Amino acid sequence: MNILFVEDDAMNRRVVRDMLTVAGANMDEATDAETGLRMIDEREYDIVLMDLRMPGMDGLTAIRLLRARPDSKASVPVIVVTADTALDICQSCVDQGADEVILKPVAMNKLFDAIGRLIARGAQPILN
Repeated sequence: MNILFVEDDAMNRRVVRDMLTVAGANMDEATDAETGLRMIDEREYDIVLMDLRMPGMDGLTAIRLLRARPDSKASVPVIVVTADTALDICQSCVDQGADEVILKPVAMNKLFDAIGRLIARGAQPILN
């Protein structure tokens, strides 16, 4: 499974990478939304993990741009990973095109549950 994590915090990326490695997934990293969108242009991903608050473009804007693409990459599943606990944040993320939302700090069971739900809904992993 190929996963892209768009997150500006190195420690958060490291923790999630360690979790995904246990499951045998490959994870690429982008430190900002612009880079993440370029990486999606260049490679196929099964899932994108997207932080909301990053320097430059925020995660919601990146999700809107991704969903507006004219190609099949517009439908890549997106899991928002956020520390924002505002009551309406989950609904706002879904309204902008996110498939799932999990809160930081990321717990392995929450991450794997979200990935499992996406697979159950028909997201087909790319086999390496």
